[in-house]
Amino acid sequence: MNQEQANEFAAEWVAAWNAHDIERILAHYSEDFEMNSLVIARRTGIASGTLKGKDKVREYWLGAFREYPDLRFELLNVLLGVSWLTLYYIGARGSKVAETFIFNEVGEVVRAFSSYA
Repeated sequence: MNQEQANEFAAEWVAAWNAHDIERILAHYSEDFEMNSLVIARRTGIASGTLKGKDKVREYWLGAFREYPDLRFELLNVLLGVSWLTLYYIGARGSKVAETFIFNEVGEVVRAFSSYA
């Protein structure tokens, strides 16, 4: 992935979230991807903060749309790694989020980690 591809991914990902289009969001991910987040730990009681698979994550994210019907993300920066990228953005309630996406060989996200300020 180069910077241009990373920027394209970021723009599409943010647009999908801002449209609240769950299937469009999930199209970026492999079927068995893992999502890890402190917010997942807090909201679900899962100590590891990890959800695995589109079905579990779909339900979790649909809950976020119900809780935050006006949820919008504002992209601040796109940071490029070797087989990953990190998006730095403003999320729910103005929180600053750094979300790292690890990709497989066909360009799907297989793991994602969110950190919050």
